[in-house]
Amino acid sequence: MKADLILINMNTYGGLLDAADSIRTLVLNSKIPVIVFIDNNAASAGALIAIACEKIYMRKGASIGAATVVTQNAEALPDKYQSYMRSMMRSTAEARGRDARIAEAMVDPRIAIPNVNDSGKVLTLTSTEALKLNYCNGIAESINETLELAGYASFKITKYEPSLIDRLIGWLIHPAISGVLILVMLGGLYYELQQPGLGFPIILAIAAAVLYFAPLYLDGLAANWEILISLAGLVLIILELFVIPGFGVAGISGIVLLLFGLTTSLLRNDGFDFSGVSGYALTESLAVVVVGMSGALGLFIFASKVLSESPMFKKLVLSTEMTAAAGYTSAIDHPEIGTQGITVTLLRPSGKIRVGDQVYTASSESGFIEANTTVEIVAIIGGNIIVKQ
Repeated sequence: MKADLILINMNTYGGLLDAADSIRTLVLNSKIPVIVFIDNNAASAGALIAIACEKIYMRKGASIGAATVVTQNAEALPDKYQSYMRSMMRSTAEARGRDARIAEAMVDPRIAIPNVNDSGKVLTLTSTEALKLNYCNGIAESINETLELAGYASFKITKYEPSLIDRLIGWLIHPAISGVLILVMLGGLYYELQQPGLGFPIILAIAAAVLYFAPLYLDGLAANWEILISLAGLVLIILELFVIPGFGVAGISGIVLLLFGLTTSLLRNDGFDFSGVSGYALTESLAVVVVGMSGALGLFIFASKVLSESPMFKKLVLSTEMTAAAGYTSAIDHPEIGTQGITVTLLRPSGKIRVGDQVYTASSESGFIEANTTVEIVAIIGGNIIVKQ
């Protein structure tokens, strides 16, 4: 648009720290001057963004400060988070020629500044106090008055309005939604591979993968290589679970690649350069992925023990037996139902069994079955031998 100025019209109690850090970085590195008009509140993460702007203007009665890092229940996080926030506030203030101690005092109540903050509480400045301490460049009552104080006699304002797609992307990349999508993606994939004749889980898995990666890709977070690494991790895990006997290099490599790919997809890194990624953002992204993957694992265990036995779930699974008594025959000479054999490999759920002198491919009815275990053939579905321990 070749704009001469970006003005942030701010009224916020705060928000997610990783988002605020990303905005702060963009503001500090912007080639177009950025100023802020605090239209009432610039609390917490809002204070960080405001301090990053070249000039700060405030409405009479507005305030800025109270930047302690808290949980969603408004409880202060441990000092390592506060320490990082203090350093960001300090470095941001220094970059704009403002008093770094005042910025720190907005985070830490232990910082005492004579005649400014000696009450043992986090610092919040009124517009008059901010003007006196160089944390405000002028008092204004409107955006037009702000622009006039900033030296723009005549101007044309274009207001940014987020589209429906913008709002949808913002909702989908929320950490809680990302965690749920990871759970659905892995859960759907597991049940598609676990249950013969089941088709809708893979549709859910693909939909969840698209909803996870597409918004991150459109928002500039997920790069092509991060998506490919995640897919490679999934493929290795599938091979480990259903093709390669034992659990070794493929499974561990798959978990590492999937964890790395999903986590980096949530970060604003530049290729393999993570210098612009805050420790908070990395911790939060890793937590989202770990919780999602752990939730998927818990769902696997719960569903395999409970849901798979429910009448509603069984209606979704093709389990009809085509017996010889009903006139069905097979070109393959399968052993009869009720025959016992020995597992040659681990069944998870597929593998090899030996019945007499013959070796057959078989699948476990439920769960894993170790090698050299006596099993009984309970069904033959579509040429697939189903056994139980």
